[in-house]
Amino acid sequence: MENNTIKNQKKAEDEYFLSRIIGASVRWNGKKIGKLSDFVIIETGKIPEVTHLSIVRPFGHPSMVVPMNRVLALSGREIILGIESVEQYEGVPGETAFLLKDHILDKKVLDIEDKEVEVVYDIRLVYRNGKLYVTDVDVSRYGLLRRIGLKFVADLIHNLSPDREEQMISWTYVQPLPSPMGSFRGNVKLKVLMETLSEIHPVDLADILEELDNEQRVMIFSELDTGQASDTLEEIDPNVQRELVSSMKRERVVQLIDEMTPGQAADILSVLPASDAEEIILALDKQNVKKIRAILEKQEETITDYATSEYIRFPPDITAEQAINQYASVAKGKDVIMYLYVVDKDDHLLGVIDIKELLQAEDIKKLGEIMVFDYISLNPDSTLKDARRMFDRYDFRSLPITSEEKKMLGVVPYRDVMNLTHHFIE
Repeated sequence: MENNTIKNQKKAEDEYFLSRIIGASVRWNGKKIGKLSDFVIIETGKIPEVTHLSIVRPFGHPSMVVPMNRVLALSGREIILGIESVEQYEGVPGETAFLLKDHILDKKVLDIEDKEVEVVYDIRLVYRNGKLYVTDVDVSRYGLLRRIGLKFVADLIHNLSPDREEQMISWTYVQPLPSPMGSFRGNVKLKVLMETLSEIHPVDLADILEELDNEQRVMIFSELDTGQASDTLEEIDPNVQRELVSSMKRERVVQLIDEMTPGQAADILSVLPASDAEEIILALDKQNVKKIRAILEKQEETITDYATSEYIRFPPDITAEQAINQYASVAKGKDVIMYLYVVDKDDHLLGVIDIKELLQAEDIKKLGEIMVFDYISLNPDSTLKDARRMFDRYDFRSLPITSEEKKMLGVVPYRDVMNLTHHFIE
């Protein structure tokens, strides 16, 4: 039987998790001859490739090491070999072999100054063009649940929150494995380089930080630039926020909170002791202090305390091409970047453009031709409850606030109403 016959029946790309495939039955000539115990990998280019399967056999039979190119079919439950004889492949992996389960699983990730701060709970592999590659290490709670046999719980959590992908660290972030590996069984230092921290999404970085001890957490947090540190701090669990803020210098905390909108700032300050929160408030930019106090004291009657002035404005007479060319520089430092607010010279709101609509528009079209005229907006007397109702109904990522004359008074981001922990909605 030819290898390519069955392999060509597979999809161009299949995904596997190591925890699900280790222990799979290995069959040859219609008979079960053992179980998969590990994969031998070689680092080629950016991601490793599986070169051999390590197979254990029952009743004292010798183990086997079979080249990946002798695999006819591969699934989470069964592996079918296309070999001439079992005896030909008897043996164990050499001392210099990199074993995926033995050397990588349960080892540490995100090593900063030699301090390991995360655990590989699982490993993702992708079958692509007849070869099996290692693409990511999984350090998520989902990976842990899968690993200990509670896949149904992991799937349930994931189904309830489909927008929360498993936290994967791409193998491209992992430094080369030590060579030779020999018989080493300690922690392999799989390092996420410091320069790649900036590429990790704040939500994912918050999940990693929540699992660390406070000393490690502060050490990593101190390496982040102000923008990413501010965004990450917003996503961290309130109990961890309190511990992290208390461990930082007051000047740094003020710097981070000044980067936030009033709603986000109030969210952080609300979990701190009153005396600490007041000390920080006194040092903040005076422009936002009144709004922050109103939110913390639950005295706000309108939505304007949650508004930000950091949004993208454009005149109606420039073309889509011009707007796209200017977008990167205009969007820098803005709190709302997914919408363009088209305004006249007196800042009256004429229409709104979703960034996707802008990118799909013809280059020569003017913004005044692309924009949505019948936009939804809040007025200065709208309450937080009104905003929540509109976000629920229309599924927008932000809402403009306009005066009776349609003059722009600010924009309220979705997360400042729907995703924060203070929830002053009464």
